[in-house]
Amino acid sequence: MLRHRNIDRICIGAAVAALVVTAAFALWGDDIGIRRSSAEPGYVSRLFDEDVVHSIDLQVDDWDGFIEDAHEEEYVPCDVVIDGEKCGNVGLRAKGNNSLNLVNEYGLKRYSLKLEFDHFSDGKTYYGLDKLSLDAAFQDNSYMKNFIAYDMMEKMGVPAPLTSYAWVTVNGEDWGLFLAVEEPEEAFVSRVYGRDHGVLYKPDYKYLEDENADVALRYTDDRFESYDNIFRNARYDISDADKTRLIEAIKKLSYEDPGEAVDVDGALRYFVVQTFVVNLDSYLGPTGHNYFLYEKDGRMTILPWDYNLAFATYSLGMPDPINDAELYINYPIDTPYSGEVMMERPLFHNVMHVDEYHDRYHMYYDMFIAEYFESGYFEKMTEDTVNMISPYVKRDPTAFCSYEDFRIGAGTIRKFCTLRAESVRKQLEGEIPATIRGQSMDRSGFVDARDVWLPDMGEMEDLVR
Repeated sequence: MLRHRNIDRICIGAAVAALVVTAAFALWGDDIGIRRSSAEPGYVSRLFDEDVVHSIDLQVDDWDGFIEDAHEEEYVPCDVVIDGEKCGNVGLRAKGNNSLNLVNEYGLKRYSLKLEFDHFSDGKTYYGLDKLSLDAAFQDNSYMKNFIAYDMMEKMGVPAPLTSYAWVTVNGEDWGLFLAVEEPEEAFVSRVYGRDHGVLYKPDYKYLEDENADVALRYTDDRFESYDNIFRNARYDISDADKTRLIEAIKKLSYEDPGEAVDVDGALRYFVVQTFVVNLDSYLGPTGHNYFLYEKDGRMTILPWDYNLAFATYSLGMPDPINDAELYINYPIDTPYSGEVMMERPLFHNVMHVDEYHDRYHMYYDMFIAEYFESGYFEKMTEDTVNMISPYVKRDPTAFCSYEDFRIGAGTIRKFCTLRAESVRKQLEGEIPATIRGQSMDRSGFVDARDVWLPDMGEMEDLVR
């Protein structure tokens, strides 16, 4: 039993001190790297529980008119009911680039969609979420390309958008199974980096035939207009100081140790997954886009986005389609595209030229293959996902493929990844060359891919009905 004569004062003092400490953590915890359990926004547990298929009803006054004008990508107001809870006056529009144009060209109606909760009402969110995408599984018969790629990124410690499956209805009528994806904007960076976060960009070209050096993160000069493809795609308002800081980081990436300008550890983890999924419609391919760029205090971090053409299916839509499962399952991890392109991708090329970083890249690859595949995680995760979404795919009224094609596609993407993991393991151990040049001279150790038919995961022909 306490007997101190000043016990009352001691207790009061301790209580006051505890309140002060608690208040300090509440006010400044994010600034010193302490994330509060209550800091997780409500939308994380409500919408992005991956173990269930959520329900989203879009209540639109003129849905036929919206579909007819979808290619214009103009926002229209709608009410959204998520798992039975209504959120009114939300902005809705179709999304996509090539996918949007092709859906329109083929006379289809299944567009990927964007929901912007604060578009018509400043400050409105869904439990903290400002923007949501609904991915339509375009050229993805497995319904899992984006889901698997983002899961891989998350497991590798790369900040990735949250995802979950959602059964979408329109004015109460079935529309189909979509993948709900947290759109990287203010809510995303606040969730990942805290209150005192940096700046987020989505570099993208206006015309693919242009040089687009800024999208490739190549330094040209110090003029703001030389980086228009980055700055006009800032996710929120930026200042001249923000622009100057980013240009200086790009300059350092080109001429100094990349570690001065880049979150190297994050980049290495990102490139492990990026090269594994053979996403040629990306920073490591001829287009050079489909990524987000985060900058804070002069250091850049590359973040993942858009994998509907990953797993070697981008090449199926080329003018001269390349349907070669053996090539892509054994695709080299050290030179993931031609030297001509890689020389123009300094965030990969300049980082990998530092021996320490290249060795760490291989170390992370070894960890990824061991923990994601050889542990049995991938097999169980994809099996559980297929079992969960199968009943919804079976009754999807707007699906790009039949239910039978879905089952084949799901099996194909699982086989592709399993064999790709086997090939990467052999590349890490020196049994298969890890460069394009090396593989041009020796393919004797290649993993056999004769049982994989890449178009089963989705191709243009699926749009013809």
